[in-house]
Amino acid sequence: MIFCPNCQHKEDPGAVFCSNCGTQLVVPNSGKTHEIHTSETKIKAIQHAPFLPTPKVPLSSWVSLHLIESGQIISLADRNEFTLGRASEGQPIMPDVDLTAFNAHANGVSRLHCVIKKVNSKTFIMDLGSSNGTYHIGVRLSPYAETPINHGDVITLGKLKIQVLIDQDQGKL
Repeated sequence: MIFCPNCQHKEDPGAVFCSNCGTQLVVPNSGKTHEIHTSETKIKAIQHAPFLPTPKVPLSSWVSLHLIESGQIISLADRNEFTLGRASEGQPIMPDVDLTAFNAHANGVSRLHCVIKKVNSKTFIMDLGSSNGTYHIGVRLSPYAETPINHGDVITLGKLKIQVLIDQDQGKL
């Protein structure tokens, strides 16, 4: 059982909010995001990563994620909004894009790290209050503030670098 820190109401394990008063519940440290030191997060500002050949966006998606270290491309389709993060045992809300297989925990990726979404013809990223921050072309984003992103931009979740590939034609839908 979990106890609400505000009203002491009993909740089942995995509950995120108190059903009695609505307070966010404190979750035990299992699955805690690996904290990285500030010196590890110093990132040089880069514009569209000129050293990277920009892969083409697969035809079935409006946005794809090019994981720079592994070279793998994850295509995102069917929706206008995706959460990125890593899965953890007992986690009540899972990210749409699970980056666990890409060493996400060691790279400081939070369970629900950020959101990428399309609004009309523009694409945005928003940090979800992650422990180690979200960076866009080397600049740390303020939590919960939408920031426009463009085809070829590099975002960094903790230390995990991802190049965003946006289909310019589908982005205009």
